[in-house]
Formats: sequence, structure tokens, C-alpha cells
Amino acid sequence: MALAKRIIPCLDVKDGKVVKGVNFVGLKDAGDPVELAKIYRDQGADELLFLDISASIESRKTRVDLARNVAKVLDIPFTIGGGISSVEDARMVLSNGADKVSVNTSAVENPSLVSELADVFGQQCVVVAIDAKRSKEAPCGFTVCTFGGSHDSLVDAISWAKEVEKRGAGEILLTSIDRDGTKKGYDVELTSLLGSKVSLPVIASGGCGKIEHFLEILSGPHAADAALAASVFHYGTLTVMQVKEYLSENKINVRI
Repeated sequence: MALAKRIIPCLDVKDGKVVKGVNFVGLKDAGDPVELAKIYRDQGADELLFLDISASIESRKTRVDLARNVAKVLDIPFTIGGGISSVEDARMVLSNGADKVSVNTSAVENPSLVSELADVFGQQCVVVAIDAKRSKEAPCGFTVCTFGGSHDSLVDAISWAKEVEKRGAGEILLTSIDRDGTKKGYDVELTSLLGSKVSLPVIASGGCGKIEHFLEILSGPHAADAALAASVFHYGTLTVMQVKEYLSENKINVRI
């Protein structure tokens, strides 16, 4: 039987608060990360993802405190990303309770970091976040953006996904910058394309606005292995369990 599809609420953290914007800008306060973590745990989330998105890199202590405080209330896996640029950064977060680390900009700038993290902590701990947007400059039609989506690295998204797979990444968090916060639905074209080129689990992110979007991205050829969402959960449009029950009714294998 195929592995169960995962539903993962995403908590973008800035200055200690959860925020949400559109296309990575126009941020609004959405609550306390620890309180939201407890709510999503109780709703049946499979995992949680915390991303430190502060424009100016916060001190390492902030991420360590976040990991420690969240670990106290969670019994489900959680990932922390944002500003992790070394094995030591990752060690601090993982040793304080996080199950995985997510790297993006630091990996694009120093691809060997992916290999180093996998060698030290194991493949299962390493999530490579790929923020992709449509571009006529890239052979595959999508380039990788860094620095919170503000900088186009001009790196081809598919080539980069293949490279991080070879370097030992455990999974890919694929965010469509074009769809982020728009509530128009996940970028199925992008997700299917990348999913067809790598064997790693792919977490789809960016654009979820209604319950049907989860079914759309988690079914069909080269479907995502997990769906990540923020706004629909933070503002009470949907609960995690509502999504899971809907998916189960539509023959998608989920943990309930």
C-alpha cells in the first residue's frame, strides 16, 4: 500500500510571531507559534514546518528557543528552516527538539552543505526547500529563488532538484512563488514536473485556498507526497481533520 499522504501546516515566523503574506510580501500577524502548534497537533497534523522568514537574519538563539518551546508541546515531527547555513546551526536546532532542518539559500550558495548535513545527521533530517517561479531563462521553465523569494538565482529548478537528491537530501519542499498566498491552488504543473524527475518525497507548497486544492495536488501521476498550507489553517477556513476526512472520502490514503 502506498505511504499515507501528509498534511503539514506551515508557520512562517517573524519576530516571534506567525505571519502570512501574498507572494512572500504584505505580511500579517497570524498568532503565537507555540499555541498554533498545539492546535494543529490536536487537529491531526502529520507534521509542522516552522520557517524563520525575518528579512534580517535573527540570532541563532531565537531558532533554538523556538525549537525548544515547540518540542515541549509536540509529539509529531517538526522541521525548522530559515538562516541555517552550517552543520553547527543545524545541530543547535536538532539538539533542541526539531526533527528536521530545512535549507534553501545556504544550500544554493554552498551545495556541499546538503551532503554535509546528510552525512552528519542522516538523510531523514535534511529538507531542501526550493522556491521556484516561472522563467523563460530556465531550460525547465522554472528558476530557483533565494533570500525569501526576493532573489532569482537563475538556477534551473529541475537541475537543482536532481543535484540535491544526489547529495543526500531526504525530501524537497517545493514552493511556487507564483501561487504563494494567492489561494488559487497549488502549481500542479510545477509539482508534477519536478516529481517526475526525482524519486525523493515532494512537499507541495504555495496557493492553497480551498479543500479541493488538496485533492488536486495529492492525486494523479507524479502527485505530491505531502501538502503544506498556511492561510487556510491560520485563519480558520479549514481544519486539518476536515481536509483529511475529505481526502479519505476521495480515496486518498491519509492518517486519521
